[in-house]
Amino acid sequence: MTSLNATATISTDVLVVAVIPAAGRRKGATVRPDTGLTAVGRRKLEEALSALGATAATGEITRVPGSGIAKATMVVAVGLGSDPNVETLRRTAGSVARSLTGTRRATFAFGSSDPDDLEAVALGGLLGAYTFTAFKGTGTTQPTTALKALSILTADPKSEAVRVALDRAAVLAEAVKATRDLVNTPPSALSPAALADAAKQRASEHGLKARIWTEKQLRTEGFGGITAVGQGSVNPPRLVRLDYRPAGAKKSLALVGKGITFDTGGISLKPPQAMETMKCDMAGAASVLEAVVAIARLGLKVNVTGWLACAENMPGGKAQRPSDVITIYGGRTVEVLNTDAEGRLVLADALVAAAEEKPDLIVDVATLTGAQGIALGNRTAGVMGNDDAARDAVVASATAAGESMWPMPLPDELRPSLDSQVADLANIGERMGGMMTGAVFLREFVPASISWAHLDIAGPAFNSGSPHGHTPKGGTGMSVRTLVRVAQDLAEGRFV
Repeated sequence: MTSLNATATISTDVLVVAVIPAAGRRKGATVRPDTGLTAVGRRKLEEALSALGATAATGEITRVPGSGIAKATMVVAVGLGSDPNVETLRRTAGSVARSLTGTRRATFAFGSSDPDDLEAVALGGLLGAYTFTAFKGTGTTQPTTALKALSILTADPKSEAVRVALDRAAVLAEAVKATRDLVNTPPSALSPAALADAAKQRASEHGLKARIWTEKQLRTEGFGGITAVGQGSVNPPRLVRLDYRPAGAKKSLALVGKGITFDTGGISLKPPQAMETMKCDMAGAASVLEAVVAIARLGLKVNVTGWLACAENMPGGKAQRPSDVITIYGGRTVEVLNTDAEGRLVLADALVAAAEEKPDLIVDVATLTGAQGIALGNRTAGVMGNDDAARDAVVASATAAGESMWPMPLPDELRPSLDSQVADLANIGERMGGMMTGAVFLREFVPASISWAHLDIAGPAFNSGSPHGHTPKGGTGMSVRTLVRVAQDLAEGRFV
């Protein structure tokens, strides 16, 4: 894990300096004030950037030798554009950190001592300094070691506000990176039981209580969704409950995550190409796990339960079949018309269990539908719920956390498409608007008296394209920061 500290010195291996477009009729890049450079160093850097044609456009990275500019082997100028905000700081810091793979030590001088700005730079840098090497062989020749030490330049490195901001950035970054690690782990190494064990270990490390239901216990207690989805696999399902109860907390939050450790589609088999990234189908559960850990580490004054519904969806001889009828925890029956609509089945069990404890708010997170990506693309999650005010508050929390989420409706006309002739409802319905239909199904398992929001992160949870900003290729850790911010907003009375 990359170390982080505040500093007032720019003696380093690599100095990252923020630049902005030159004012007036001048062209090129100008160094942002308060970046720690001497007047001579600043002038020489600007001359070098001019010679190289740098424009300071957002995200532009220009490298120059550090000699004569600063006590650094290399100076990296990063463009912030004309009007940078905190998200610009996060993303540009992440882009630079990604480019410094193999570097031992770097200092980021972004020209601000505002704690919010420093937190954004630190978080972006830490998130960009990520590599997943657990399964690399001994013959690897490409540099795979992430930036080892990150310093943030500030005029007052001993400030309590700065310390709090950087501590928070470190906690959030570790949670997101741990989520990425779980999502990137191949299914051969992450069965439902292994995911449950990982959750138990994390709970033990951070003073959380954990309970794990085995397959036998799930069947005995009537968790028909989880057991039905998992019955075709040699790796049996699990349900995990995490519990965080701080003194003085007045509000309660339940977080529910879909934990399908691999999804073949079951009997309703996916095409081969559609399976290539299905190790990511447990991203919701991983996000919930690490969000609860981060909430505990930050000491937020809100009671939190985390529910991880874990199963592997395989087409074995004992797998559920299309037209099977299963009984969800609590007694409602579902006709399974498509075994590839399995995430909503495991979530239904966990939602009913979470609702029994009557929390103030339930938020579930799932890579639920391909329709999410069709509707909103691969970088924006959809947010739905039974309470428009709560849904919009979750979106506001996501915006504050720097994650892209968009509110979506739950049209009443979609509900009849889930009617079944033989059960209480079917697990699939109207194909058009499939993201919303999936959420309409889940709404059936949450009492109207409890505010509930559903986050469909199917597209944003796994980046199959090129890295961008602080987002790597592979698991992204999407929604961890939002869930933590929801907990903070709820604890501090800002949540509707």
